[in-house]
Order: sequence, then C-alpha cells, then structure tokens
Amino acid sequence: MEQLDETLAAIAAAETPEAVEAIRVAALGKQGWVSALLKTLGAMSPEERQAQGPKIHAAREGVTAALAGRKAALESAALEARLVAETVDLSLPAPQAPRGSIHPVSQVMEELAEIFADLGFAVASGPEIEDDWHNFTALNMPETHPARAMHDTFYFPDRDAQGRAMLLRTHTSPVQIRAMLSQGAPLRVIAPGRVYRSDSDATHTPMFHQIEGLVIDKGIHLGHLKWTLETFLKAFFERDDIVLRLRPSYFPFTEPSVEVDVGYTIVNGKRVVGGGGDVENGGWMEVLGSGMVNRKVIEFGGLDPDEWQGFAFGTGVDRLAMLKYGMDDLRAFFDGDARWLAHYGFGALDVPTLSGGVGVKP
Repeated sequence: MEQLDETLAAIAAAETPEAVEAIRVAALGKQGWVSALLKTLGAMSPEERQAQGPKIHAAREGVTAALAGRKAALESAALEARLVAETVDLSLPAPQAPRGSIHPVSQVMEELAEIFADLGFAVASGPEIEDDWHNFTALNMPETHPARAMHDTFYFPDRDAQGRAMLLRTHTSPVQIRAMLSQGAPLRVIAPGRVYRSDSDATHTPMFHQIEGLVIDKGIHLGHLKWTLETFLKAFFERDDIVLRLRPSYFPFTEPSVEVDVGYTIVNGKRVVGGGGDVENGGWMEVLGSGMVNRKVIEFGGLDPDEWQGFAFGTGVDRLAMLKYGMDDLRAFFDGDARWLAHYGFGALDVPTLSGGVGVKP
C-alpha cells in the first residue's frame, strides 16, 4: 500500500510534535486517507471485505503505532535536551518560601518606638501579671475605684509574698511607677505592651495593646506635653496638618488631665486624619488621654513632687493601627488571616519601619 509506506516514512522523518500531529490528521482524521478506506468497507461485498478488511485495519494500526512511537521519541529527546540545558546546583540552599507576615500591631509598635526614640525616649517594660499596689494604689486609684471591680479586671486567686492581690495589668501605667522607683529622675520613657480588661465587642477585646509615655524633670508644664503629642502624631500619621484639641478631663494619676482629640475630614466616605475638625465634612476624634503627673503618683515613685514635675499620656496601639491603615473591626486583628493582612499592605516576611514601611494607604 503506497500511501502507507509514504505515511510511515513521513512519520519517521517528522522533527516536531506539530509535524506528527499534521500527519495524524492527514491519515486518521475525518478526511484522512485511512478513514476514507475504512468507509469503503461498507460498500464492499463480503468476499472483498474479507480480503481488504484486514489490510485496511492493519494500515490503521500501523500508522497509529508509528505516530505514538514518534511522539514519545520526540518528547524524550526534548526532555533530554532540557535536562542538559537546565542544571541545578544541589549544594545551594533552597529558596525560602514566605511563611508569615508582619502584623499591624507589630508594625505600629515599630513605628512608635522609632518616633519616640527620635524624641529621646527609652523603652521600658514591666510584668503583665501585676500586683494591685503597682496597678492601682501607686497610681492614686483608691479601693472604691470602678477599675478594681471583678467585672472590669482579671484577678488571680493567689496573692504575692506581701499579701497583695495579683491580676492581669489593666494598663501599662505600672511600668511608670517601676521606672521611677528603679531609675529615679530625670526620666523619659515609653511603655508599650499588652494589657487586659473584661470587655469585648467590635472596638474592644479582652487583650489589647497600649503605649504610655512618662516625662519627669524640673519645670515641666502642659506646653511640653502638647508639643510632644503634636510632634508624635504628625510623625505617625505622616502629615504636617495635624490639629489637636485638648479637653479637660479626669484621671486619678494626672492633675490636671486632658483628653486629646485630633481633627479629621471625611474623604470618599472614609475618615482621614488631618486638618481642623470644625471644617465642613470634618470632626474631632479622641485619640489619647494625658495630663500632668499627680503629686501622689510622683511620691509613690519615690520622688519629691516639690522638686520634680512631669506629664504622662497613653493610647491604644490597636486603635492607632485602625486609624492609620483604615481598619474598621478590632476583632479581625486576632483572626490570623493572611488575606486580611495582604489587603492592608502587610506582606510576608516584610518587617517595615516608619522610615521604610508600608506607609499610609490611599
């Protein structure tokens, strides 16, 4: 069969898979010559079919086998060529795959530490399991203060060696007392860390993060406090148009005490920090509490309040992260969802700082 010999020769000479496919279509496709021969079997007499049928079927099987063999040979040759061209140095370490992501709270902690380091503040730390003297009494919070109630504070059944009640600290303010007692004055520290309160909703969690600052020196007044907070917030939000509003308030550990509001405007339905809050589409939002350190607190810190004065301030790290990066539900901070982190620009293995960080998302 002349066509069979030509087809087999063409298959053997084919250099690419595409050429093999073209031969298959010409022989076994709907319009191929083998298919045409198979169709003629129906018009043959039984004697002709008995004589020609085995030859036609043998031609089809021969072409099919030759096509499969040539295709396998070409694929094997291509693989061999690829193995020769692509070499792998097995002595090199494997590339490190992404395994995690910087968390917004960690990012903000880095930013705050960098900002306050530029202002001359050191970072101080203290135990998360505190006694009620450091957590309440030394901060001028009497026995009748609501924060001492069981529904607000996580108490332990055990007491320390001095018989003092033990608890999970409700703020990082005890670090201020410990810093004054151990370092004396002058003093300029920030105290970031985890704190615990019995509260849980979209904007509160039983465990959250605070950062508090303390300055103790001679001649300190509210002007120093306002300048420090204004400089800090401008650096953190990366805007020069931050406007503060100080409102009289009450905290047991400061006197006088002020709540600090920051101006914002609504842009495309989102709250953008910056500018005065009295403008159209603007408003004021509380961001932290502060004040001049109470004389009793200075005394509990082992210092003479007639010689030393100071100011203190505190704010929620989680709240600052929500404001800067446009997050609207505090509970998502604890879901551990990498997609949520990536949405706000926090990439795997990326540990940005304020000077080289993710910045404010548009």
